[in-house]
Amino acid sequence: MTRREVYAEIEQTFGLVPSMFKEVPDSTLENEWKLFRTIQLEEEGPIPLKYRELIGLAISGVTKCQYCTCYHTEVARLFGATDEEIEAAVHYAKSSAGWSAYINGLQIDFEQFRNEVKQACDHVRNVQRASGTEAGVGVRTRVH
Repeated sequence: MTRREVYAEIEQTFGLVPSMFKEVPDSTLENEWKLFRTIQLEEEGPIPLKYRELIGLAISGVTKCQYCTCYHTEVARLFGATDEEIEAAVHYAKSSAGWSAYINGLQIDFEQFRNEVKQACDHVRNVQRASGTEAGVGVRTRVH
């Protein structure tokens, strides 16, 4: 495809050609657009669009990219994300990045960590089976 043809597809999708696409060289523009369209915009796939955008927002928060944060926030809203879901995604990213910094900084033994994660997941599966709850519903714990 020529640059003009790629721009026509982009404009049909967005109503304009965002400047970020104008910076992509001719040699890679068609491939970058196809990849962007496939990953970011196609409704088919194992993860629904809203959740893909919430993941993108969480990653943006951790990487501190204001461009990606702006994009993923607005597109998540476009695909139906609520303010509560947006806050939850960012809060989850904060928690995950914080724990990552903590356990990496303390150099916790990885094999022990891996074994503990598997043991904890096995425990939760057993509790779920015993109570008849479905996997993935969430872990409900009581603080003693």
